[in-house]
Amino acid sequence: MSNQIKVAIAGYGNLGRGVESALAQNPDMQLVGVFSRRDPSSVELLNKDVPVYAIADIEQFQDQVDVMILCGGSRSDLPEQGPYLAQFFNTVDSFDTHAKVNEYFDALDIPAKKAGKIALLSVGWDPGLFSLNRLYGETILPQGETYTFWGKGLSQGHSDAIRRVAGVKSGVQYTLPSETAIARVRAGEQPELTTREKHTRQCFIVLDDGADAEQIRHSIVTMPDYFADYDTEVNFIDSATFAKEHTKMPHGGFVIRSGVTGTASKQTIEYSLALDSNPEFTASVLVAYARAVHKLASRGEVGAKTVFDVAPGLLSPKTPAQLRKDLL
Repeated sequence: MSNQIKVAIAGYGNLGRGVESALAQNPDMQLVGVFSRRDPSSVELLNKDVPVYAIADIEQFQDQVDVMILCGGSRSDLPEQGPYLAQFFNTVDSFDTHAKVNEYFDALDIPAKKAGKIALLSVGWDPGLFSLNRLYGETILPQGETYTFWGKGLSQGHSDAIRRVAGVKSGVQYTLPSETAIARVRAGEQPELTTREKHTRQCFIVLDDGADAEQIRHSIVTMPDYFADYDTEVNFIDSATFAKEHTKMPHGGFVIRSGVTGTASKQTIEYSLALDSNPEFTASVLVAYARAVHKLASRGEVGAKTVFDVAPGLLSPKTPAQLRKDLL
């Protein structure tokens, strides 16, 4: 297709591979290149016909890319790459540090507006699709409470945190929602739930030779910002069990709005996800929003944006008339 949207990927880890797979399912989009900090000759793509370039050379490709999907991490990659690449490309990223979203928005908005580009941030399922469902819930049911539960799923950030503990050879962490808490919310109770009451955390660890298991357990369960506020279970297993049972990346969760309309009518809105692969699903959301970014850019819009600024119809390859006929 000569009118395909030309997309490139910056960063080729689990998320980057997911984006490559997602693009292959969208015939109106074409992957024109992958940019990596690694030696390009060492990066093996699923599609061998797609070129890999050094990320240091990325500025040279401004005229060849409609949308750049940023697949770096939120901790250190995106805070630097996002504002830098917004000078040259329309971008989409999955920045997920909720507490710093406004700060990151401002950092993208200035260079994007100056360059006449769009920088769409915090796209995925949370933040992203869950954010939209929280917005719908509180605007439709203004008298009520919103509850977000995550899991059961592998948390990449928390897994990374436990792998940084000295003596940990391999490790993953699963977030588990409380079935009791979910049942209370679904029943319309609108309970006040503490962090500890909503989720528990479950860790599976392979130790380095000679490592002190109890010391590592203590380091994990007392870790501020990650585990200290939760009931945390730490399990020690061998490498073979880890390889067999803990190398996939499932996730999911629920957004529930429990409210009241009229005099005393209980109303509940629930949205849920059950994902075999967290990075592949996140990548699929990024690709849909990359299409929307291209449409917005074609209309002359500029600056930083979030999912709240993107009309749902822009995500689809279908025309407005097709959407009205098929889905409305």
